[in-house]
Amino acid sequence: MTDGPARHEMGRIKRRPTQADVARRAGVSQAMVSLVINDAPGASISKQTQQRIRDAMEELGYQPNRTARSLRTRKTYTIASVIPDITNPFYPAFERGVQDAAQQREYDVVIYNTDGMAARERQVFKAILQNRADGVIAVLFHLTAHDLRPVLEDGITIVRFEPQPKRSGPLPLDNVFVDNRRAAHQAVRHLIDHGHSRIGIIVGHAGPRTARLLGYRDALNEAGLFAPETYVQVGNFQPSGGYAATGQILRITPRPTAIFAENDEMALGALSALRESHLRVPEDMAIVGFDDIPAASLVTPSLTTVSLFPRDVGRRAAEMLFERLEGRVSGEGRTEELPFELVRRESA
Repeated sequence: MTDGPARHEMGRIKRRPTQADVARRAGVSQAMVSLVINDAPGASISKQTQQRIRDAMEELGYQPNRTARSLRTRKTYTIASVIPDITNPFYPAFERGVQDAAQQREYDVVIYNTDGMAARERQVFKAILQNRADGVIAVLFHLTAHDLRPVLEDGITIVRFEPQPKRSGPLPLDNVFVDNRRAAHQAVRHLIDHGHSRIGIIVGHAGPRTARLLGYRDALNEAGLFAPETYVQVGNFQPSGGYAATGQILRITPRPTAIFAENDEMALGALSALRESHLRVPEDMAIVGFDDIPAASLVTPSLTTVSLFPRDVGRRAAEMLFERLEGRVSGEGRTEELPFELVRRESA
């Protein structure tokens, strides 16, 4: 048996630091350390003292006991993030923003993927009710405020990210939105201003389709232009959908001279289809996308698109959630608008 000698040769196992150790290092009481660790509401502790305590925690490598903390505060210190498709490059940036805010408060983030399906959205919220989470940030295509009422009544805070303004009435359901209708209008207006009068659109089969399609039609109507139904082709928010829809658009007579795709993934598929057809972009066909995913600036020609600043949106949604969780906001739901920007590049 060599366990004893081997252990001594390796040195003694280091004892885990305690709150008392942190208090001694920071020169404060252990009670004050506990207040800072637990973010106790109403605690009157200066920012300098709080920072000194956090510095001492970092120097000592102190880690709060999450289980004990949860039992004491009746919180899980977990938030759920519900999104339609983690493979869409928009959502990892969105989740990074959520995580930025959560990490500052020592919360974990659990991500649920719904594939934009109504049944899956319902299943996810059943799982959240069973497994518990302090709050939920959700991008939902189907569930309404009425559907979410039981979750809210069970004490779980919810913030939705929406493509257009939504009101929650008396429910404590907050909403953050980017005006997709107005953003789509601006994108199509950009094509009109560059001389295009025959503009096709590739829409998704779910999600913010209505708002972006309405924005497309708003811009055409404003300019006195008409688009036949054949100019509206349905994709799947994936490059394959954009590729197939572009193939249909190229068969139309008279053929459109520009395409507005409801997301960049489908716009990239459209670029591929045009390249295979030996059509030049933007000379033979201009393209505008939506979302400004990382690949939009890397393809040739680079993609003109609309940026929704997903990381900022995710961070703000999480901040709104924590404002309720921390008791800084109460009452009926709030709705907050965030900005967008048309990013002009080579494709249009």
